[in-house]
Amino acid sequence: MKSFTAVIGRDHETGLFVGYVPGFPGAHSQGETLDELNDNLHEVIAMLLEDGQR
Repeated sequence: MKSFTAVIGRDHETGLFVGYVPGFPGAHSQGETLDELNDNLHEVIAMLLEDGQR
């Protein structure tokens, strides 16, 4: 299993957690909780890897 590091912050206007993986175009997402954001990022990365983008 490959590991990726995500940069996570919080949008002050919406209150949502936002995250992206540096150097991995398209690997970004958001969520109401850190768990939801983590799940969303895993899903996005899996889809990008399936498409052969990394």
